[in-house]
Amino acid sequence: MAEENGAAQPQVKMQVLAQFIRDLSFENNVALKGLTGTEMQPEVQVGVNLDAKARSQPNTFEVNAKFKVTSVNKVNGDTLFLCELDYGGIFLIEGVPQEQLHPFLLIECPRLMFPYIRRIISDVTHDGGFPPLNIDNVDFLALYRQEIARRQAAAQAVAN
Repeated sequence: MAEENGAAQPQVKMQVLAQFIRDLSFENNVALKGLTGTEMQPEVQVGVNLDAKARSQPNTFEVNAKFKVTSVNKVNGDTLFLCELDYGGIFLIEGVPQEQLHPFLLIECPRLMFPYIRRIISDVTHDGGFPPLNIDNVDFLALYRQEIARRQAAAQAVAN
């Protein structure tokens, strides 16, 4: 239909140039505090924070995903382990309209990085002395919408 109006839709091109661990931390509090013999009912909480910025090369962007995974014993509230992963990706993106670039960077790019993030967290929890943790899929669209709503509420609170 766009070609009928004389303007062709630009072809979206997305290429992953690199993915990497920026920072990784794992604390096994069970081993550190010697919590043996304690009844354990682990509860896992996952926090996600996303950020994106343009790089010096044209159409190249860096996306960072920070995951904070905490396992707490429901019985007494003790922290069993804490895993923090800061994971980055560098992407070449062409053909995305400027007004759609921000959501594209914070939704589509993390979707591509997520399987690697999940595997790293699984391996680290296993290597740290716990069963491998396969975190649930993250709805990056819902996260994006929540962040936009939070920013709008904060801006409105400042205006009032």
